[in-house]
Amino acid sequence: MGSNSRTRVDEVMSTPLETVPKDATVQEVAQRMREQEINGLVVRTHPPSIVTSSDVVAVAADGHSADEVPVTEVMTESVETVPRDIYLEEVAAMLTTFGIKHLPVVNNDDEYVGMVSSTDVTAALSR
Repeated sequence: MGSNSRTRVDEVMSTPLETVPKDATVQEVAQRMREQEINGLVVRTHPPSIVTSSDVVAVAADGHSADEVPVTEVMTESVETVPRDIYLEEVAAMLTTFGIKHLPVVNNDDEYVGMVSSTDVTAALSR
């Protein structure tokens, strides 16, 4: 496979980036994920954090009420990011190395512009 046929993250990432405020509850997060049909959201903190469907499921499994648990209790802080021009093979390696399923995508000014997931990578690399 030549370098011209390699797929970059900006070709498969989800845009626009979906976010939630840091004062959101897990119930609000779950509703947003269902409405948008996504499994991960960036939480607007500094630095930004991420919350995933696995975090939501953990709240339910632990017997907590999702409308009483703030997103700040379950989110992952200081998440890894990738530039929009990185190749999917590199993203796959990062996802595997860090044991994660989502990576926020940033532009040259470190602004969040999208999200790439393990599902995006798998679908693109299996073509």
